[in-house]
Amino acid sequence: MGIALILLFVLIALGLPIAAVLGWLAVSLDWLISPLPLQRAFGEIAWSHSIEFTLVAIPMFIMMGEIMLRSHIADRMYNGVAAWIGWLPGGLMHANIGASALFAATSGSSVATAATIGTTAMPQVDRHGYSERLFLGSLAAGGTLGILIPPSINMIIFGFLTDTSVPQLFVAGLIPGILLAIIFSITIIVLCVAAPSLDGRRSPLSVKALLQSLPDLAPPLALFILVIGSIYAGWATPTEAASIGVIASMGLAAWYGKLSWEMMVEVFIGTVRTSSMMILITILAFLLNFIIGATGMLSVVNELVQGLEWSPLATMLMILMMYLILGMFMDTLAMIVLTIPIVTPIVVGLGYDPVWFGVMMVLVAETSVLTPPIGMLCYVVQGVRGRGELIDVFIGVLPFITTLMLMIGLMLAAPQLALWLPGLLY
Repeated sequence: MGIALILLFVLIALGLPIAAVLGWLAVSLDWLISPLPLQRAFGEIAWSHSIEFTLVAIPMFIMMGEIMLRSHIADRMYNGVAAWIGWLPGGLMHANIGASALFAATSGSSVATAATIGTTAMPQVDRHGYSERLFLGSLAAGGTLGILIPPSINMIIFGFLTDTSVPQLFVAGLIPGILLAIIFSITIIVLCVAAPSLDGRRSPLSVKALLQSLPDLAPPLALFILVIGSIYAGWATPTEAASIGVIASMGLAAWYGKLSWEMMVEVFIGTVRTSSMMILITILAFLLNFIIGATGMLSVVNELVQGLEWSPLATMLMILMMYLILGMFMDTLAMIVLTIPIVTPIVVGLGYDPVWFGVMMVLVAETSVLTPPIGMLCYVVQGVRGRGELIDVFIGVLPFITTLMLMIGLMLAAPQLALWLPGLLY
């Protein structure tokens, strides 16, 4: 196992793409450790997993988000959310969180969520006099909801790698996702009440504005209910629901007069670019996991953990701390595909539910996309901002990182936050 870790960090330090790291690590471990030529089975393993029906959901959900992005439905959605919650202390920063939660419910991608809502919201900073750092932090924090509120691409990959029910993972992420969005907003209220200089000009609350916002909010809400509701009701698998979502989102784009051949070419290019990268990484992760299992490294790790003789809670805290540290230096997807097949059997052996751990893993991954020096969403928001220093974004997300830590603690103390709804429905 030590050889595997050394090779892993060397390859990552060389700046290689994560897909190349996974492939080289699998081949190298086969050459160095295995007495049998295991790589002869790579073709069969890659083929058998690449034809899994569940994987088709990934490009479908990505395509649905691309359509929502390029048809500018997200702009309308942001204005609609602002009319409902922009009057709270913190003003449009709550719209950043609310619109991100709503877009996450149709996108499944944290990067797409942060980039889309950030592009719409950034002009409001100077116009309404907000604290730029906290405003940027709310955009990055809102983006994290893209991998927790269903549909979540990360949950699909977790379920695929661990043979866990994706519909149950989607159901389990709903309450924690909504709760986290609420806690983010409470964080903004507390900060703006304690330090009014952080606040800006708020949107007035009026019945007329609320009624006028309904045409902007109703379509994405209906799309969410259609896609996720069909999964929860058992009428469609995640892949079938994603396909329905693509057709419905194209219908919305046509309704708003945005559907065109040029737009769909951009959608197809964006979908192929993102989904091919994700699926390639997932397939190569299976090859690496095959090598790890066949060479007995997984049993070595299990014996090591059992030899510590720690309580389940202490072991879980150690695992979560490991992920928080790894997340500072690794991409979220890379962290999931590299570690989940090894760690999940340990967690289940401790008595924890794999569905609960899937949601917890996504929460930890959310934290990692905000923490420096990698902090992917901070870079996305800074790219949308197009001015100033990156340190402003990192300072702005600090209160929200604290909020995420609080949410992780709540999930540890009350697992039913994630397990109650799946238990009720399934």
